[in-house]
Amino acid sequence: MQQLLDGYVRFRSNIYPQHSNLFERLAGGQQPQALFITCADSRVHPEMVTQSEPGTLFSCRNAGNLIPPPNEKASGVAATIEYAMRVLKVADIVICGHSDCGAMKGLLESELLESMPEVRSWLEHAGPSTKWLTRLFSDAMSMSFDQKLRLLTEANVITQMQNLKMHPAVDEALRKGDVRIHGWMYDIGCGHVQRFDSDMGCFRPLLSDDEMGANVQELKIA
Repeated sequence: MQQLLDGYVRFRSNIYPQHSNLFERLAGGQQPQALFITCADSRVHPEMVTQSEPGTLFSCRNAGNLIPPPNEKASGVAATIEYAMRVLKVADIVICGHSDCGAMKGLLESELLESMPEVRSWLEHAGPSTKWLTRLFSDAMSMSFDQKLRLLTEANVITQMQNLKMHPAVDEALRKGDVRIHGWMYDIGCGHVQRFDSDMGCFRPLLSDDEMGANVQELKIA
């Protein structure tokens, strides 16, 4: 706790004064660019990865970055999605999985969940495709655990992208062309982000080397 208190002191004494105009503006309302749905894992920091200021991302975090069906009310995920679409009218939704995900490990090694019935119940929202993949992996002796975990985590992102479309507010916005859905995979160790390419049916770098170079050059000029 002391680390948190020390951080607050630094925020009030150093950070807030430097950005006081931004916070004063945000006090009157928010207009985030994107709904960012990701895991509750403490190592995943969307604002740091995207270098976003406060007010840019409307975040929804839970174990395994799962999106239950619209009729599931307890978690608040459906309410967050509805508010993002109908009130904030975000233009983009990012569903971001990550490396070394504990929730996905729980799906691969169910014995890890024996003492956590609430977690086990929540992970049912991962859906039938992840269950099928998990069973398939049980017979795939040639694959390492890390390979299975990576593929399962990617499959979960794709599944949750489909689940998201079941929500009425998202379906309505998609029909109007008012929102775009993105599937990301964040590698904690190397800092790389990959995106799901629906045309290719695979995850590819978020930016190509040429795009990354061009963006770096623009930042230097700015």
